Amino acid sequence: MKHSTVQRAYRFRFYPTREQEHLLRCTLGCCRKVYNMALEYRSEAWHQHQQPTDYKTTAALLVGWKKTEEYAYLKDVSSVPLQQALRHLQAAFKKFFDHQGGYPKFKAKHDMGSATFMRSAFTWDGGNLTLAKMREPLPIRWSRTLPKNTQPSSITISLTPAGRWYVSILCKTEVEQLPKSEHHIGIDMGVADFAITSDGMKIANPRHYAKYARRLTKAQQNLARKQKGSANYQKARREVARIYARIRDTRHDFLHKLSTQLIRENQTIVLEDLHAANMTKRCKPKPDPDKPDTYLPNGQAAKSGLNRNILDCGWSEFRQMLTYKAQWYGRQLIILDQWYPSSQICHTCGKNTGKKPLNVRTWQCPYCHTVQDRDINAAHNILAAGLAVKACGDTRLQHATIR
Repeated sequence: MKHSTVQRAYRFRFYPTREQEHLLRCTLGCCRKVYNMALEYRSEAWHQHQQPTDYKTTAALLVGWKKTEEYAYLKDVSSVPLQQALRHLQAAFKKFFDHQGGYPKFKAKHDMGSATFMRSAFTWDGGNLTLAKMREPLPIRWSRTLPKNTQPSSITISLTPAGRWYVSILCKTEVEQLPKSEHHIGIDMGVADFAITSDGMKIANPRHYAKYARRLTKAQQNLARKQKGSANYQKARREVARIYARIRDTRHDFLHKLSTQLIRENQTIVLEDLHAANMTKRCKPKPDPDKPDTYLPNGQAAKSGLNRNILDCGWSEFRQMLTYKAQWYGRQLIILDQWYPSSQICHTCGKNTGKKPLNVRTWQCPYCHTVQDRDINAAHNILAAGLAVKACGDTRLQHATIR
C-alpha cells in the first residue's frame, strides 16, 4: 500500500491557567501590534517614498522598537511569534503582488488573533507541550491521538471571539492511500439539496443557519440594547459569537463527514467551479414610487434569503476539503468550468435544450421526449464531461475548461 508524507495540522482545545492566559493574551496583543506597525511602515514607505521593503527591514525595525521606552513591553513575550507575525505580513504582501489576495489589512483587537511558535520556542516530550516563558505545559484536551514519534514543526495558538483557546500542532505524517476504486461520480451542488450525485442520490441541505436563526436574533437584539464597551456588552457579544461558533462547528462536521465518504467510495469526483460571491450579489431594496416611505418586500426578501442559504452551504469549503483529501488518499478531483451548461444538456440524447428558470425542476426533452430531473440530469452531464477530461490525459487536480 502506498504512503504519502504530508504536512498536517492537528487542532485541539485547551484551558489555560490564569497565569498562562495572561501571558498568551499579552503575546497575541504584541503580535497584533507588531503586525500593524510593520504594515503602517511598509505602506508609508511605498506611498510617500516609493521605497519597497521586505521582511529583513521590518525585522530590524522590531529590534529597534524593543529598545525604546514606549514599546519595551515587547520584550515581555517570546520574540519568535513576533518574528512570525512579520513573516505572515510578508506572505500577505506576496499574495497581493501575485494577484491572489487583496491588500493586507490592519488587525483588530476584537478579532482576538493568533500567534505562531516555531521549534525553538516550545518543548515537546511526546505528550506535553510547553511554550516559551511558561513554567507549566498547556492543559490540552487530547480529543484524538497524534501519530507516533511526532515532532511538531510549529505551534499556533489562537483565541476565538467566543472565548475558546485552540492549539494547532503542525507536523509531518504519513497517510496511507486508499485502494483504487472503479466507481466515478459527478456532483451537482444545490440549495434545496446540498448535493445531487450522478447515482441519483440527493443529499439534503442541513440548513445550519436556520436551526439557530431565532436564537441568534434574540442574542443580537440583546447585544444592541447594551452600552458599547461595558461588561454586559462584552458578555452579550460573546454569546453572539458562541452561536456563530456553533453554526460553524455543525457545518464543518457535516462537510468533513460527507467529503470523507465521497473520497472513500469514489476514484474520480467531478464538480462544477461555482463562485458563490458572484451568485450572491444582493440588490438594494428599491423604494416604491407611489409610496416613498415603503420598500418592495417580496422579490428583495426572497433574494436575500437565497443569498443567505447559498452562503450557509459552504460550497467553497467543501471543495477545499475534497481537494486535499483527494491528494492524500490517491483520488482524482476534476473541476469543470463554471460556464459548462450542465442543466441545459439532455444527458440521454446530448442535445442542448436551452436555459430554464430555477422553478423548473423537471422537464421533457423536445428531441428524445425523455423526462429529466433537473439536478440528476446535471450530475450525469458533469460526470460525463469529467470523464472526457480524464480520457484526454488531464490528470491535474485543477480546472478543466469544457464549454
